[in-house]
Amino acid sequence: MTVSDENGAATKLKGKFQATAVCFILGLGSLVAWNSMLTIGDYYYKLFPKYHPSRVLTLVYQPFALVTMTILAHYESRINTRMRILAGYSLFFVSTLLVLVLDLATSGKGGLGTYIGLCALSACFGFADALVQGGIVGDMSFMCPEFIQSFLAGLAASGALTSGLRLLTKVAFEKSDNGLRIGAIIFFAISTCFELICIVLYASYFPKFSIVKHYRSKAASEGSKTVSADLAAAGIKNEINDEVGFDAKPQERLSNKQLFLQNIDYAADLFLIYVLTLSIFPGFLFENTGLHKLGDWYALVLIAMYNVLDLISRYIPLIKCLKLESRNGLFIAILSRFLLIPAFYFTAKYGDQGWMIFLVSFLGLTNGYLTVCVLTVAPKGYTGPEQNALGNLLVVFLAAGLFAGVALDWLWLIGKSGF
Repeated sequence: MTVSDENGAATKLKGKFQATAVCFILGLGSLVAWNSMLTIGDYYYKLFPKYHPSRVLTLVYQPFALVTMTILAHYESRINTRMRILAGYSLFFVSTLLVLVLDLATSGKGGLGTYIGLCALSACFGFADALVQGGIVGDMSFMCPEFIQSFLAGLAASGALTSGLRLLTKVAFEKSDNGLRIGAIIFFAISTCFELICIVLYASYFPKFSIVKHYRSKAASEGSKTVSADLAAAGIKNEINDEVGFDAKPQERLSNKQLFLQNIDYAADLFLIYVLTLSIFPGFLFENTGLHKLGDWYALVLIAMYNVLDLISRYIPLIKCLKLESRNGLFIAILSRFLLIPAFYFTAKYGDQGWMIFLVSFLGLTNGYLTVCVLTVAPKGYTGPEQNALGNLLVVFLAAGLFAGVALDWLWLIGKSGF
C-alpha cells in the first residue's frame, strides 16, 4: 500500500466511531415518540377503554407511513435527502409536542374528540417516519454497514428506553391518583427533547464527519444527486472529485424495477419479518394474553422483554461468524418464524406467563437479528445511487409488512367478547 493510499484510508476512517454513535441517536429519535405512544398503552386503555387504542393508533399510523414511503421511493433520485430527513425530524418534534399539549389542554380526560386528535397525531408520526426512515436507510446504504446496523439498533433502543422508563414511572407513581398520566407526560417531554437533538445532530454534525463526506462524495461521483445539499452543508461544492480523488464518471444506474427484481427475495424477507411481528406486537400482548400473577404489570413486562431482546439481537450480526448472509438461509429462517403464531395462540390459551415471556423474547430476538442481516447484506455490489434507491425500496416493503401485520392483528379478536 502506498503512502497516498494509507492517507486516504486514514481520512476515510476518521470520525467513524463518532458517526456511528450519531447514527444510533438518529435511529433512537426516529421511533422514540411512536414507542412512547405504544408503551403508555395502559394509560390510553384507561382513557379510551372501548376504542382498542393500541390497535387503532397503529392502524392509523401505518397507512400514512406506507403510502408516503412508496411515493418517496418512486421519486427518490430527484429528492433532496437532507431536506427530507430534516423535515421528518421537525414533524416528529412538532407532533410529539402537540401530543403533550393535547393531554395538558384536556387535563387528561378521554372522549371521542381527544381520541380523534390523538389519531391525527398518530398519522403525523407515520408521515414523519416515512420521511426519516426511508431517507436515512437509503442514505446509509452506500456507506459502511456499521452505520445501518447502528441506526437499526437505535430504532430498537427507543423501544427498550421507553419500556424501561415506563416500568420506572409505574413504580414511582403507582400509588398516585394520576400516576399513569404523570408517566405519559414525562414520556413525551423526553421524546420532544430527543427529536430536537436529532434535528441538530443531522443538520450540523453528521454531514461534517470525514467518513460521511467520503461516502457521499463517492456517491456523487457515481451520479447521485440526492447528496448535493449534504455535501454543500459540509463545505464541499465543486471540488468533490479533486478533494476526494474520484473520477467523475457517472454510471447508468439500474431502474427501480430492475433493482426490485434482483432483490425480490430481500424485499419478501422484510415484508414477512414484520407481517409476523406486528400481527402479535403490540395488540395481542395488550388484549389477548389474559390475566396472570403480574396483573397490570404483565403487558408492560412483555413489551419490555420484546424491546430489550430486539435491541440486543441487532448487535449479534457484528460478530461475523454469527451473521447470516445466505439468501436462502435468510428466507428459510424468516419463514420458520411463522411457527410462532400457533405457539402464541396455545400459550395464551393454556400456558403460564413464563412461557409467554419466553416467546415474546424470542420474537424480539429474531426480529432485530434478521432485520439487520437483510439490510446490511442487500446493498452490496451496487453503485451509490443504486444502493440509495434499493434502501428506499426495501424500507417500503418493511412498511408494507408492518401495515399488513397491523391489519392481521385484528383477527385475534374474532370470537372474543366485546369485539
